Amino acid sequence: MDVVLWAQTAWDWAVGAVEFIGTRFPSYLEGAKFTVLATLGGAALGFVLAMVIGIAGTTRSRALRAVATVYTETFRGVSALVLMFWAAFAIPNVTSFTFEPLTAGIVALGVNIGAYGAEVVRAAINAVPRSQVEATIALNMTWTRRMWSVILPQAWAQMLPTFGNLVIELMKATAVISLIGVTDIMWSADLARSSTFETVYAYGWALVMYFVFAQILVFLMRLLERHANRRLGRASGTGFWSLLRPPSITTAGGAR
Repeated sequence: MDVVLWAQTAWDWAVGAVEFIGTRFPSYLEGAKFTVLATLGGAALGFVLAMVIGIAGTTRSRALRAVATVYTETFRGVSALVLMFWAAFAIPNVTSFTFEPLTAGIVALGVNIGAYGAEVVRAAINAVPRSQVEATIALNMTWTRRMWSVILPQAWAQMLPTFGNLVIELMKATAVISLIGVTDIMWSADLARSSTFETVYAYGWALVMYFVFAQILVFLMRLLERHANRRLGRASGTGFWSLLRPPSITTAGGAR
């Protein structure tokens, strides 16, 4: 009897959830559009900042290393939400420059995630074997060529898993951009709750949508990781990478 009652209750909840999203779907779809835009924009800005600041942190220039350190220590120590309020409200209040709410969210999230990403880039570059860097110097390669052809391809494969986690965290962090007026998923959920008083359904569908987006990001990042590893594997078999391997020992009979 209890099982039948539980099954009936579950069925009623499922039917209610379907009916709820059937009436609120356009609003959630609009919110999802802004969540995706904030995620892509923040990830793109954060990636560029992470690469620039991370590489600057590995150079021999003390000034560049100091700038990189100040950036990472400053923006890792500040909440993304506080940065968002600064971009949306404080900066326009003291200057004539005004951000649109979505732009303010993207800038704040990108700057914040860029600080964490810069440390990932710096650590990955420093993890490249020193012998390979010395080999490129012995081959008289320029700094740009060394970074582009040898160091970054290897560091990239190491960065990707951590970058993937940062992008997923960024996507989840976009849930706060509704506080500065962006009509994202959380804004849609709040609107649905206030107009229908169906709290469970309203936030339950928001939970489902964030979960689905996270799984999509995980899938895409795994594709990128496989692609990077395959390219690194192919590159290590031929071309320049073969020059960095220890020479094979040839026997007197010519057999290797």
